[in-house]
Amino acid sequence: MPGGRLTHQDRRHIAAGLTEGLTYTEIAKRLQRPISTITREVTRNGGADGYQADRAHHATEVRARRRKQAPTLAPAPPAATGAPGRDPQAVHALEERFTAAMTTTGLPRMTARVLACLYTIDSGSLTAAELVQRLRVSPASISKAIGELERHELIRRERDPRRRRDRYVIDPDVWYRAWLVSARQNAVMADLARDGAEVLDSTTPAGVRLQDMSEFFEHVSRSLVHAAEQWRQDFLSRRTKERSGLSPHTPE
Repeated sequence: MPGGRLTHQDRRHIAAGLTEGLTYTEIAKRLQRPISTITREVTRNGGADGYQADRAHHATEVRARRRKQAPTLAPAPPAATGAPGRDPQAVHALEERFTAAMTTTGLPRMTARVLACLYTIDSGSLTAAELVQRLRVSPASISKAIGELERHELIRRERDPRRRRDRYVIDPDVWYRAWLVSARQNAVMADLARDGAEVLDSTTPAGVRLQDMSEFFEHVSRSLVHAAEQWRQDFLSRRTKERSGLSPHTPE
């Protein structure tokens, strides 16, 4: 399978394929490229309806020139990898795996990098400036990633009175809150589909389809809430036992 960057000719083939009505999978097969490459290329350059080969190629060249002109940042200091005694390469590899896993859930790569950074540092808490220093990216990139994580309730913000700065913190129950956000989103979809079934008449094919969709999302939402609440009860029980000096696995 050919590697390297897409050429101008590749982009013309992509434009031609879109005009023919081919799917991304079909275009990728024709060019012997990964589907993700084609999807990213088209999405970044106007979408399936607005993609133009010449414009896309020019935009890519402009981005490449900007990257070359950007100042090279020094690598992060060894201390940034965590506690003494840890293998820096192993920690870096772990962060990369964490980042890759989170991007498969839909998080942008920079957002996933920030989350991985907070998760793999012992304090679980960093300021925006510290994130900029550790990840060697711009403050704007960190700000955007933080906004995304806060929207998903994957981190929380707290004020550091000594430094007069906000810190971004990973809570023990972060996934509990994120799970509930997902449950609420599914509940919204259930309500939307239910309303749609009423508008279209639940006895029609379209109405039946939307009614089925509503029932599915309602079931998923209830299941998510139940699972999250069950986990939280177990989690709080374990923490209570730990504080009292008992083994977390000691039966009630």
